[in-house]
Amino acid sequence: MANASEVFHKLIVDGKTFGSFDEAEKKTYELMARQKTTGAKYDKQKANYHSTDQLYKNDCSPAGPVEVDNTVMEYINKIHSQELKRIIGEDVQMTPVKGGKIMSFNSKQTVLAQFARQKFITFYQKIATEFQMKRFDYKPSQVKLLEAEFPDLLIAPNTNKSYIIVTGGYKSIERLEQLLKNYKSPSRSVGHTTQQVNVKDFVSPATQDSKEVEEETCTICMDTLTEKETLSKCKHSFCKNCLKRAFHFKPVCPICGVLYGELKGTQPEKGTMRVTKEDKSHLPGYERYGTFVIEYYIPGGIQGEEHPSPGQPYEGASRTAYLPDSSEGRKVLGLLQRAFDQRLIFTIGRSSTSGRNNVVTWNDIHHKTSRSGGPSSYGYPDPEYLSRVQEELKVKGIIK
Repeated sequence: MANASEVFHKLIVDGKTFGSFDEAEKKTYELMARQKTTGAKYDKQKANYHSTDQLYKNDCSPAGPVEVDNTVMEYINKIHSQELKRIIGEDVQMTPVKGGKIMSFNSKQTVLAQFARQKFITFYQKIATEFQMKRFDYKPSQVKLLEAEFPDLLIAPNTNKSYIIVTGGYKSIERLEQLLKNYKSPSRSVGHTTQQVNVKDFVSPATQDSKEVEEETCTICMDTLTEKETLSKCKHSFCKNCLKRAFHFKPVCPICGVLYGELKGTQPEKGTMRVTKEDKSHLPGYERYGTFVIEYYIPGGIQGEEHPSPGQPYEGASRTAYLPDSSEGRKVLGLLQRAFDQRLIFTIGRSSTSGRNNVVTWNDIHHKTSRSGGPSSYGYPDPEYLSRVQEELKVKGIIK
């Protein structure tokens, strides 16, 4: 059964207000049980469900359909099937229609279908906003090795088995891309970040002097470790030269993504981040707090050596985002300011919405660009957003 505590923050049942769903759920299902055992008509005056935004009753309208992307749903069904089953619950049926592009939700208790639909939207949006699909030139015979290292990615050879198609979260795909690319030392820095780091600064002294010969595999070259070196924080080991080439590309562990050093992104240098506070404006879910309005402006210009097309012009961008003036919201605001100063908020690439190349785009740190509408509209309420964006910032070394 779907747990509605993640969807509703306050409910009223039998005329009493409950601060969490667990209390309200117990009272509500007691009333439902009495209805089933006595055959009595369910008393709508004794069981009204409501939050600050929605009102549900026993005769509430059916749960509306949700539009989805077939590729994202294929990934969810194959990689996150158990979590999806837990979210939907045993009492709700989620059925694909129109070729899998629409999901419908049905249950004998309509309110349970509503709960499941809300939780699915949050779950789906979280995956969809981080979702990527990339093609890599790699031996399909070694797919099992990659699957073992990246269980959260869907890795499949093409029909002719000449390359592989990888789908999943951008964080894991970025780490996989490093494994496949950094073995070839780049002539210049490419991608989203550039940094020169001495690998020895982060290698445990014991591993530098070790003469042990172990039959371990380096996950970068997929061969036996030679001149083994182990990173000091995460303790993952690689060939000395493989690790040096990996850190030339980006100073993170190629397996777990732990950062060694400070990342500098490829966001164009001429830009502004302006923050204003609206005390009388409140975001859904944060009615007790004011609102921070963040206005980004990145003017157009000419691409540098770290960009995809050096010497070519790029199109600038203006973006507006919103945060609550809560303690956690203020913390996130400070982290976003640091990320902006380290040129990590934006990059230059292909717009996922317009399809145009050589434009300023978001750089995998997601923002709420709408005040309302929930996760599906990149707005509030979204109780998991502030913790989620902190995880995205942590990947880039932005930690308070």
